[in-house]
Amino acid sequence: MLADSEIHHKSEGVDARVLSDVVAALNRRVTISHEFDIPYIAGYSVDAKTVYIDRHLPRTLKVRNKDVRIEPFLVVHEIVEKALLDELRLHYLHAHQIASRIERDSVRTSGIRWIDYQRFMKRHEKAIDEEALKKVPADLDLTPYKDLDDYALLRRLTNVRS
Repeated sequence: MLADSEIHHKSEGVDARVLSDVVAALNRRVTISHEFDIPYIAGYSVDAKTVYIDRHLPRTLKVRNKDVRIEPFLVVHEIVEKALLDELRLHYLHAHQIASRIERDSVRTSGIRWIDYQRFMKRHEKAIDEEALKKVPADLDLTPYKDLDDYALLRRLTNVRS
């Protein structure tokens, strides 16, 4: 069984090594695309098989003169959020909050200060939100935008979907 082979560390408490195992396992379960314009930085396909990360977002964050890939943190957030929406039928705002906590713990486990990661994301989020959408995946799940009643963005998204 795949899940059994992914367990490298065991702990009853919240353990950084266990969380690293989970992040790695989740990243293996999806295809990741950096080819599209994705509002709010990242999103997922309707079938949950693809995580989309905005094509303009840099792939690394510099931490103590070292480039750290940010993709695993975004992927874990998007997978958890999508699972909570689909499997438990949570409202987007609740699913997003839980996914953000897991993303935060994943970031911290990697030795990155959450405030530094957030600053990096906020610096790129505004530019991404204001960009002219030119290339949007046809299977992008629109639930977050619907749940937020972001009708203007929904119109822009549906007009340019590939």
